[in-house]
Amino acid sequence: MSKLYLVPTPIGNLEDMTLRAIRILKEVDIILAEDTRKTGNLLRHFEIEKPMFAHHKFNEHKALPSLIERIKGGETIALVSDAGTPAISDPGFLIARACIENDIEIETLPGPTAFIPALVNSGLPNDRFSFEGFLPQKKGRQKRIQELASEQKTMVFYESPYRLVKTLTQLAEVLGEERNASVSRELTKIHEENVRGTLKELIEYYSKSTVKGEIVLIVEGNR
Repeated sequence: MSKLYLVPTPIGNLEDMTLRAIRILKEVDIILAEDTRKTGNLLRHFEIEKPMFAHHKFNEHKALPSLIERIKGGETIALVSDAGTPAISDPGFLIARACIENDIEIETLPGPTAFIPALVNSGLPNDRFSFEGFLPQKKGRQKRIQELASEQKTMVFYESPYRLVKTLTQLAEVLGEERNASVSRELTKIHEENVRGTLKELIEYYSKSTVKGEIVLIVEGNR
């Protein structure tokens, strides 16, 4: 039966690729990839040979009609992102919604996503949390941070290494520099780092360091 598969891929360590994910990618007709070069390396590692097409934020709107028609025509399609689970701060939402609107079956595989291990190892309450993803880079950024000042749940952010200190500083100015937080960097990779402390302590630490890699920032809620 034709359908759309949303297939998570490792966030760093290739050993986190599931047997089911490998099987599905070997069985589908085509694979949609955020970055075909990066996904190509993954496919070669697991000896997967399938037609692959780029599907990213710059072309996903335009590509939707033809992809829906291909699935309706009997093809099975798998969508992967560069790392982690599709649609979590990556392409995936639009095609999933379009499939639902066209009564096309969607099967989402469980698998890696960066914020879960970062949240769990932060030591901050995780029974209830708010996933914020990336803060707006410019327009609406300060307004969103102000809105989060009263948020009581633990907050989860994705951030670029180039904006980490700026974000920590802006959060400290609004939420208070004694608010507890945790920065997880390069999860599952050789240089994985988890640094915990107050926002003030994290600002001091990362102001003296060269920051690289993918980052998840966990911030304590308003007590």
